[in-house]
Amino acid sequence: MKSQGQVKNNANIMIDTATALELVLLHGSTLVKTIEINLKDALDYVLAEHVISSMDMPPFRQSAMDGYALHTSDSDTYALVGEVQAGDNSNPDLNSGEAVRIFTGAPVPNAANVVVMQERVRVDGHTIKVEELLIANMNIRPQGEQIKVGDIALTKGTTIKGAHIGFLASLGVTKITVREKPSIAIVVTGNELVNAGTVLSYGEIYESNGAMLTAVLSELGYRNTVVITIKDDYERTKKILGETINNHDVVIVTGGVSVGDYDFVGKALHAIAVQEVFYKVRQKPGKPLFFGKKGETAIFGLPGNPAAALSCFYIYVYPLLKRCEAADQLNLLSILMPLLSDYTVNGDRAQFLKARMQGAGVEILGGQSSAMVRAFGDANALVFLPEHTSEVKKGENVKTIILPNK
Repeated sequence: MKSQGQVKNNANIMIDTATALELVLLHGSTLVKTIEINLKDALDYVLAEHVISSMDMPPFRQSAMDGYALHTSDSDTYALVGEVQAGDNSNPDLNSGEAVRIFTGAPVPNAANVVVMQERVRVDGHTIKVEELLIANMNIRPQGEQIKVGDIALTKGTTIKGAHIGFLASLGVTKITVREKPSIAIVVTGNELVNAGTVLSYGEIYESNGAMLTAVLSELGYRNTVVITIKDDYERTKKILGETINNHDVVIVTGGVSVGDYDFVGKALHAIAVQEVFYKVRQKPGKPLFFGKKGETAIFGLPGNPAAALSCFYIYVYPLLKRCEAADQLNLLSILMPLLSDYTVNGDRAQFLKARMQGAGVEILGGQSSAMVRAFGDANALVFLPEHTSEVKKGENVKTIILPNK
């Protein structure tokens, strides 16, 4: 690694996937900013500090079902003396042998020590007969059963999901302090690219990487994103990249990183003093992956082929984004799963293969070309095969990286 490196043209200078990911995480921004936001807007943000409960939950002894709250006696017959609905603030004083009708979530009277479900009771006017064995505190949720006042409700570093919002809302929380998300720019390069909705001329293709990455980032909770398109012009590439890097925390460039006559991204990054951390990884797809830094801004040069770009995004960009937020979980979760059919490997580089987990196994999908993104729609995982793997047999365990939101 150099203090100010140049994108190398030597195809033999490549690092392995583990080293590449280690370097990406090592260079993640350490300038983590915090903001206070409304709980309802906190989905997918990372919690910056512990949330401490200001109350017991439940805040009172609570009925777990519809039935009858009893002050138990030696008899199986009880006098029905009232009713307590959810939301009632009454607390009737029951004598031994007395009961009240009660509903799920309602406060259990202090004198009651059992709730019997309604299906186990026979009602006769103002008398009920219990038809099951009574056990102390059955069907009663104790005060503070879920959490007690002063306990940690959520730990810092937690990525907020819908269930977390529901839990905190039940504790009366309205605002939380979270880590500010990085601002992200997607820079798409290539003379051949045109926007959808226009008529293609011969030799042109519709731009899809910007739309794809924007959508995937939005799915993951990163919505502070812009897409910038640059034609294959060195001076303009240099100017736009310089401005973009100065104004964003993470810059993702697709295309133009290779060494063709019209691939200007590498030259432009060197000219504006971007520090090269690495260029080229022994992997398929995505060998010509670039990663660099300028100040606190991280710069990725992803391949132009959409499937390769998306694979590199999941394996390298996503962990860096989580690192920028100081999240507890950085990488996508992975498990070992048995392969559902034999697979012969093409080449000796490490492979990230679009796959689908089904049942107790995982199937490697067709359409593994770097240019074919269609199979990603069916994929819910990537199978990772290490370097120099020639074939994998049915039933053999393989590292299966679980894709988010699938």
